Amino acid sequence: MSLLGGEGGARLQELVRHLVELRRRLLYAALAIFAVFVALLPFANRLFVALAAPMTAALPRGGGLIATRVTAPFIVPLKVAFLVALFVTAPFTLYQLWAFVAPGLYRHERRHIRAFLAAAVSLFYAGTAFCYFAILPLAFHFFDRVAPAGVRVMTDIGSYLTFTLHLMLAFGLVFETPVVLALLVALGLVQHEALRRHRRYAFLICFVIAAFVAPPDALSMILLGTPMYLLYELGILFSRRWARPPRSIS
Repeated sequence: MSLLGGEGGARLQELVRHLVELRRRLLYAALAIFAVFVALLPFANRLFVALAAPMTAALPRGGGLIATRVTAPFIVPLKVAFLVALFVTAPFTLYQLWAFVAPGLYRHERRHIRAFLAAAVSLFYAGTAFCYFAILPLAFHFFDRVAPAGVRVMTDIGSYLTFTLHLMLAFGLVFETPVVLALLVALGLVQHEALRRHRRYAFLICFVIAAFVAPPDALSMILLGTPMYLLYELGILFSRRWARPPRSIS
């Protein structure tokens, strides 16, 4: 009997159809990223200047960014343009992945996953914006103040890009806290009431983390610790919809 006949052949054909559909969706996402990247190329230098604004605004006169590699003034702005293209097209890329998996889900599953994805994307953007407008200026002012006497702060543009990228990514992920808490409650791994009972501990942990991460002044700690705790409260609010009643022990 042929291995491709009957039920085995039908399953193979179904798998091939899924792979073709996945390739098509990924191709759409790649083309969108490439198109936006090409459109941003003429503005690559301006994009880097905008990204570097939090640091250049904090530095004293005479401070600035430098390039320690010959190709850095050309390569680094291109990297910024590509990262911005990824950032801008992220919702479209997620939609393509969603369009691939959605037909295999039930209606209520599609509704819940759409809500999770919309919240996750919005919070990630909010986290990166908070980092750019609030955290980076504080950090660079702090670094400039603690520099030893006679040291002129002049950071390499490649190192600056790596630092800001990692920090913005970290804050984008931290801002996913409400979605993570809601998902844990939806899966039954954490009880909604437990999140409410441990508010005081969450508050303390948030400000302890802020005290270690933020520059050593009260304003910086408040600016970092307060949003972290508000994200915890938002997670409690999100998780209420998917809260499960605690199991009774018979």
